[in-house]
Amino acid sequence: STEVIKDLTPTIFNGYQQHEAQAKVMMLLKEGKPVDSIQAGDEAVVILNETPFYAESGGQVGDVGTLSTGFFKAQVFDTQKAAGQFYLHHVKVIEGELQPKQKVKAQIDDQYRQKVILNHSATHLLHKVLRDVLGTHVQQKGSLVNADKLRFDFSHNQAISQQQLAAVEKRVNQAIREDFSAKDQVMSYDDALAYGAMALFGEKYGDQVRVMDFGGFPE
Repeated sequence: STEVIKDLTPTIFNGYQQHEAQAKVMMLLKEGKPVDSIQAGDEAVVILNETPFYAESGGQVGDVGTLSTGFFKAQVFDTQKAAGQFYLHHVKVIEGELQPKQKVKAQIDDQYRQKVILNHSATHLLHKVLRDVLGTHVQQKGSLVNADKLRFDFSHNQAISQQQLAAVEKRVNQAIREDFSAKDQVMSYDDALAYGAMALFGEKYGDQVRVMDFGGFPE
């Protein structure tokens, strides 16, 4: 479908600032091909000019929620990204019909997003504590973050002992109870490194990066 949508204007993501938006339908896809409409019972992909839906990236799953008009409602069960710039809302149409160029209300599931955010924040706390307990050679090598759990992959030169595991768990739980404030800043890649942010091997970064700072520990 990337070839089909390559001539579209990239999706504007505004989900850090707002959780709902009035957006214009740019394209509808069924089985990877553009269609003139989608109707109740269809599973399809909806591409909007802007969206509050976070697309799966960096181990964090995509947002879920709803797209709706006065006569149409669809459940968004996944959000993916194509070519790094087009947001693909995977939907199941509940009622009504939708056509390109129509306006829809795009609304994420706030509770789901918040659960994912908490688990994603926990991966950064875990990374910091693992480096403190096991050594600074520890590097994140992958992760999965959803609303129910997190999985964290990292490099280390031996098995972790039960004592080390207990220490890591205790320190992460202490950090959670500290309830550190979190702030985000957008800055240049070089400024982010100078600020103390950690660039993960294998990740792709643009000229401008979003830095999260948890109680003085930037990531």
